[in-house]
Amino acid sequence: MSILVREWLRRLGLYELTTHEDRVEIDREIEERTGVSCDEALASGLITEEEFLRIVRSVLGRRRRKLAAIT
Repeated sequence: MSILVREWLRRLGLYELTTHEDRVEIDREIEERTGVSCDEALASGLITEEEFLRIVRSVLGRRRRKLAAIT
């Protein structure tokens, strides 16, 4: 799991809202969008804070929909 993803989530006050699985999915999404490791993408500015927030919202939204389907 990406060190920078955890740092960004903490800095933005979102870390506690995510599970380990969410963070792994955020890593995957960043790598898929950029073609490089998530740490490299964040460190080099390939992902902006705005785009990072969109990715986090998307991942959290998918998790909520999965939970709603189960109950």
